[in-house]
Amino acid sequence: MSGDSAMDKLKGKAKEVAGKVTGDKRQESEGRTDQAKGEVKETAEKARDQVQGVRDSLTDNSSDES
Repeated sequence: MSGDSAMDKLKGKAKEVAGKVTGDKRQESEGRTDQAKGEVKETAEKARDQVQGVRDSLTDNSSDES
């Protein structure tokens, strides 16, 4: 997990809790949105890493056969 996605999730959790404590539904909702944004970033990073791994394994295999 990168710092960017972790920061979004942490910031979102803080907003959500603050919203619950103060009764501010908008802030609570923004917090959940920020957490979801962090989850999406994390998923995209994992997918990118997997694609990179596949690409690397394919290029390594093709260079061994030459």
